[in-house]
Amino acid sequence: MQKLLLLGDEAIAQGAIDAGLSGVYAYPGTPSTEITEYIQGSKIARERNIHSQWSANEKTAMETALGMSYAGKRAMTCMKHVGLNVAADAFINAAITGVNGGLVVVVADDPSMHSSQNEQDSRVYGKFAMISILEPHNQQEAYDMAYNAFELSEKYALPVMIRITTRLAHSRAGVIRKPMLDENKSSLPKDPTQFVLLPAFARRNYKHLLSTRPDLEMVSTESPYNWLMDGHDKSLGIVACGIAYNYLMENFQDRDLNHPVLKLSQYPMPRRDINHLIEECDEILVLEDGYPVIEELLKGYQEAGTPIHGRLDGTLPRDGELNPNIVAAAFNLPVEEGAPVPDMVKSRPPAMCKGCGHIDAYRALNIALEEYGPGRVFADIGCYTLGALPPYNAINSCVDMGASITMAKGAADAGLHPSVAVIGDSTFTHSGMTGLLDAVSEKTPITVIISDNFTTGMTGGQDSQALGHLENIIKGIGVEPEHIRVFKPTAANLDEMVEIMREELDYNGVSVIIPRRQCIQTLRNKSLVHKVKELGL
Repeated sequence: MQKLLLLGDEAIAQGAIDAGLSGVYAYPGTPSTEITEYIQGSKIARERNIHSQWSANEKTAMETALGMSYAGKRAMTCMKHVGLNVAADAFINAAITGVNGGLVVVVADDPSMHSSQNEQDSRVYGKFAMISILEPHNQQEAYDMAYNAFELSEKYALPVMIRITTRLAHSRAGVIRKPMLDENKSSLPKDPTQFVLLPAFARRNYKHLLSTRPDLEMVSTESPYNWLMDGHDKSLGIVACGIAYNYLMENFQDRDLNHPVLKLSQYPMPRRDINHLIEECDEILVLEDGYPVIEELLKGYQEAGTPIHGRLDGTLPRDGELNPNIVAAAFNLPVEEGAPVPDMVKSRPPAMCKGCGHIDAYRALNIALEEYGPGRVFADIGCYTLGALPPYNAINSCVDMGASITMAKGAADAGLHPSVAVIGDSTFTHSGMTGLLDAVSEKTPITVIISDNFTTGMTGGQDSQALGHLENIIKGIGVEPEHIRVFKPTAANLDEMVEIMREELDYNGVSVIIPRRQCIQTLRNKSLVHKVKELGL
């Protein structure tokens, strides 16, 4: 079959396409974005009419994928780790409803927080949901897992999680494709109550979910993705999870690895192999990129008292991503370090693009707030979050998607006036709308600045669900039309912007200001420019 040079994200996308995928649902979030973008750009996906439009947020993506599964088709939903927090309600309950067509949930974690607020480990969610988790150690395995996960999902009528981390998502390797499968034919669930989680049905479904546990453990034990390699030095046994297996082997390319190794890439843990390792070895070292999930399980799992080493006892750092040097240090092997960075090289923090409309909006906001003093601006997730850095120093919070409006409301309820929220157009439709509804319902005196650049800028310029609808959404939520103010954020309009902001900061109610100007990076996108002109924006 054809061999392709693919990112880990792209390998998952190609594997799903070749497995008969009918739809992918996602909200862009690094390091998961390229999965959906690859499908959107695939000629095969277009010919097969695979649905691949962006969803409003991860919760809607998860629920829509579940709906496609209900209709008997194979569906995939993709998100980054913090996106799974948004989708958690539907994700956990999907394990109780079960599935009809195969349903694969791909979650890309970000150890070391390269582009995220935290470095949580999505395996915890998969364990909580009691479903199979697949964690590839290279791009070929990522492809194979995506290709086979739908069959596993359909066999046990449960969702399957594929968990990757940033390094695998964004590195390339050769991938050999498998034969392309046909899409499933539409078919409704045999049991009309399967997806109805009234307590009587949910209790029955939950018992069924619990009953699958031994089967899923056996599947992991027999999985081609898990293997136990013997070694004559039983003083130490090694459990290497997912990409951590690569980091281990990189340190033993030119030296013998004499210890037994369990390469672990499918969960629940293979009980037989774990028991064998514990019984044979004096101590166990767990290598995993993320939380000490397996290490904690092993500490409470075995009764032999075998010492377990890893992130919890300091053998590996408790935070940050794993890498070959950290693994080398755990084995007391030489650590390869590059040349020191010369003093003349200065740190370059991320910055907003020259010509970005957010810059002019922040300049106006800073001037408008001068008479009130600092500490009044709650911001959100997006390019505009960089307004926290010099020279702007314009925002005072960034917690999660949508939190700007709700935090501004809480601060206003506590007596802070003015209380300002800054949010982007795409983030507003992702999870800001409900917070605005709360504020409107209580007539809370907050000023919401929706910085509208027509796109989801930070993750690469994907379509914004707000495009062409923003004012109508705000009016529909109940903001008074005279307090919905729109202007073009440019240096030439500074005085007008400041005056509008001052007026709305003084207003004792909910006001929304929309600085509207196309993202400087997407001006090269002719189709988006044409769409913007069509909408008269």
